[in-house]
Amino acid sequence: MSGRRYPSASIVVPTFNRLADLRRVVAAVLDQAAQLGSPCELVVVDDGSIDGTGEWLEHGLEAGSATIIRQANAGPAVARNRGVAEARGEIVLFLGDDTVPQPGWLLEHLETHRLAARDLAVLGYTSFPAELDSPFLRWINESGAQFGYRLIEDPTSVPFNFFYTSNVSLPRDRFQKLGGFREDFPAAAWEDIEFAYRAQRDGLGLRYNPRARTIHHHRIDLGSFCNRQRSSGRSAAIFSRLHPELAGFLGVGCEGGVGRRTRIERRLLGVAASLAERVPALASDRVYRRLLDGCYLEGLGAALGAQK
Repeated sequence: MSGRRYPSASIVVPTFNRLADLRRVVAAVLDQAAQLGSPCELVVVDDGSIDGTGEWLEHGLEAGSATIIRQANAGPAVARNRGVAEARGEIVLFLGDDTVPQPGWLLEHLETHRLAARDLAVLGYTSFPAELDSPFLRWINESGAQFGYRLIEDPTSVPFNFFYTSNVSLPRDRFQKLGGFREDFPAAAWEDIEFAYRAQRDGLGLRYNPRARTIHHHRIDLGSFCNRQRSSGRSAAIFSRLHPELAGFLGVGCEGGVGRRTRIERRLLGVAASLAERVPALASDRVYRRLLDGCYLEGLGAALGAQK
């Protein structure tokens, strides 16, 4: 790394009631920042935690090692915007409070920015820890609704809908010029993709660097993810109102078909997906996709109906 000039960096981590995970994230970030030998800062935004996070941030960290911001609970979009407003780095990197950077993560992000011929955002790779491995988690990570990295066709020109704030970076001035994340989405869904849509229309590229790795220490099961998909569908209704030209992409017009599915069919899909967790040979892309698409469209249809 001798002789290389890396851009200064601000790592922004919003957190809410995940103290155990946050400690691992903070330790990994501070370790990598110290090794890099380039100006880096950690900005942690405590979004109204009540699990001791605020006390640990105040008393458990070495003085000056991080910028600490505390606010009443307002959601991750507000927290990230607040963190960027306080940041000073040329590049801002977003992490989840449960996505632990692996060795080389920070260097890979900054090296990609250093070598870029123009402004761009950089997407890293996030996976689940080995002890949580299951067919369903592998599917949502590589092919399905969580990340879907295997669907990226060209790492140098990635579509806007792969902009994931669990592991992504971009120039801070471009983020601020575009007004940051919209803060009117009711849940943590689509606000990052909506920003990326505006950013790509403004000319910001998105590049994928799978060597910038994080591990997602979050337990997800079929039931919780189905609920997540319904919430995502509700947020998609807001997205479609903001950008009606994306109605087809968001599934608007398809939600009516969900009501025609029988309760028995939905139950059978759930049973088939559950069996695959115990018998991996039964895992099916079609079953997973049909079940989760149905949950998403249920949420979308309910939200669109409420808007009328």
